[in-house]
Amino acid sequence: MLDTSPLTAVVERFADRLRAAPQSRLQQGAAATALELARELATRAQRLEGAGAVREMPDAGIFAVGDQVAVAGLDLAEALRAAAAGGGAAAGGPDGAKAPSEVLDEAVRLVERAEVRAMR
Repeated sequence: MLDTSPLTAVVERFADRLRAAPQSRLQQGAAATALELARELATRAQRLEGAGAVREMPDAGIFAVGDQVAVAGLDLAEALRAAAAGGGAAAGGPDGAKAPSEVLDEAVRLVERAEVRAMR
C-alpha cells in the first residue's frame, strides 16, 4: 500500500494556513494560487480515477480555498492509494503513465511550491 501521508500532511498544513490567513493576504494572491493548486490536484485525481471529461473545480470564493485544497488533496491521496493497490500505472498526462509513487512525489512538490508562493 502506498503511503500518502507526505501528501496529506502538506495539504493539511497549507489548508490550515489558508483558513487562518487574513482576508488581505487571500486577496493579494494567496487565494488565486490556492485555487490553481486545488484545480490541478483535482484534475490529477480525476485522471487517476479514469474520469471521462475532467471537471474543473469552481471558484467558491477566497474563504473557501483552504477547504478546496484539502478536499482536492485528500481525493488525490485516495486515488493514488487505489491506483497503487491496483498494481497499475497512474495516468501521468502527456508523457504517458507514471508510477503512483512518482505522481505522489510530484504532488507533494506542487503543494510545497504553492504554499511558498501563496504565503510569502
